[in-house]
Amino acid sequence: MMKCFSLKGKPLTILACLLAAAVMFGAVNAPAVMASATQRQLPIYCVQRDQKMISISFDAAWGNEDTEQLIDILGKYDIKATFFVVGEWVDKYPESVKALHDAGHEVMNHSNTHAHMSQLSREEIIADVNACNDKIEAVTGVRPTLIRPPYGEYDDNVISAIRSIDMEPIQWDVDSLDWKDLSAADITKRVTGKVQAGSIVLFHNAAKHTPEALPGILDALLQEGYTFVPISQLILPGECGADYTLDHTGRQCPAS
Repeated sequence: MMKCFSLKGKPLTILACLLAAAVMFGAVNAPAVMASATQRQLPIYCVQRDQKMISISFDAAWGNEDTEQLIDILGKYDIKATFFVVGEWVDKYPESVKALHDAGHEVMNHSNTHAHMSQLSREEIIADVNACNDKIEAVTGVRPTLIRPPYGEYDDNVISAIRSIDMEPIQWDVDSLDWKDLSAADITKRVTGKVQAGSIVLFHNAAKHTPEALPGILDALLQEGYTFVPISQLILPGECGADYTLDHTGRQCPAS
């Protein structure tokens, strides 16, 4: 039976009794409350999907040697991808940005100058992101809704700033490592061995062996029953916490 205690002959208040009982019986879990309050903000790395549905993405920051070839390869398979482009890349190659859009691919934000966003203030992050959005929209007529922070770097300030302007930060759960100049065979083995339903795969538009590896990867995954959609069609719509949740790995899951 729960009892209240007295102090110097005076009864404790009801609140004090409840707090005392909570401590005695473990009703208050201070570490859990603290962990919830300090939980790190995460971008989306992948999505919980029952169907074998995945997205492939390409980062475009510097070179432009293979963009047209990638468009041709994806076109042969009728697959739409998501290209994250830097604003300065848009300045240099507006015709490639338009070609990507005209081919039905998503053109999304990869920052304006490929800066380390974690070193920027909230205001600087927002200004940088909007500058890139403006450039992409001027070429494609469509304003980006997704962004991949440069270098895959982020902190709570970066994620909070991005979401404050109604954009969603996107990472990946399958890294092709094509930027390391791996052979086409090694790239293919990495990607096909790690992909699962809801995966987001990272490639680069100017990596040495990506065009050579891509057809074999697409063939293998299509044979396994995967379908390919742009990232905006893979991720779950709505508001985090209300319509979906993110687990500790950045996997987006339905809230229910």
